[in-house]
Amino acid sequence: MSTGTGAAEVPEVGGPATQGPGAVESTHAHGLRERKKLATREELSRAALRLAMERGLDNVLVEDIAAAAEVSPRTFNNYFATKYEAICALGVERAAQIGDTLRRRPPEEGLWQAIAAAVVTHYESGHFCDPAAMASLKMVLTSPQLRGEHQRIVTTMREALAAAIAERLAAAGAACAEVDLALRAEVLAAAVIATAQVAVRRWFVVRPATALRPLLEDALAQLQAALRAP
Repeated sequence: MSTGTGAAEVPEVGGPATQGPGAVESTHAHGLRERKKLATREELSRAALRLAMERGLDNVLVEDIAAAAEVSPRTFNNYFATKYEAICALGVERAAQIGDTLRRRPPEEGLWQAIAAAVVTHYESGHFCDPAAMASLKMVLTSPQLRGEHQRIVTTMREALAAAIAERLAAAGAACAEVDLALRAEVLAAAVIATAQVAVRRWFVVRPATALRPLLEDALAQLQAALRAP
């Protein structure tokens, strides 16, 4: 509510207007609402993925997902446009975290070593030893209906990695213009993510079954060798 003084409705945190109990209560209520929204979105996405795995993609309706999450179909539509978006939502959010994984690598580590380690860490943290998770990931990668949502995951991962690579290049004092720095980061990120996707697809079909990490490391090593080739 406006105070009539021209001040912003939500004052800057720590400023004089935030000291009253009403402002603190309003901020707390806002934070609680946001946490509830996030929890509802996550529950809908988990329910959508679980039902798709149990029944098959074509046998799941929005109404089923809403009921499993104990909300109404109207509430579902407040968060997602389609069941396909709901199924892949957590994957998109997780994909965005790969940039932070790279940022946590030691600053003295070489660029390529840091990128390769970040990619391996990112995939290993995704429950790739869980058969149920494997089935869901394979469904995402191979289902024609989910192809567009899977592309969102790949794009999100590539953009997040490119941003973190650009920051690392800048911190290392890379001698190139800003536009070239961004281009270099985007090209490298695109190559790395494409290579990781090849490794994952190979992992799905290789027999006897093997761990994902050696395939990832081998694929990334081949990319590194190709980049060094004259």
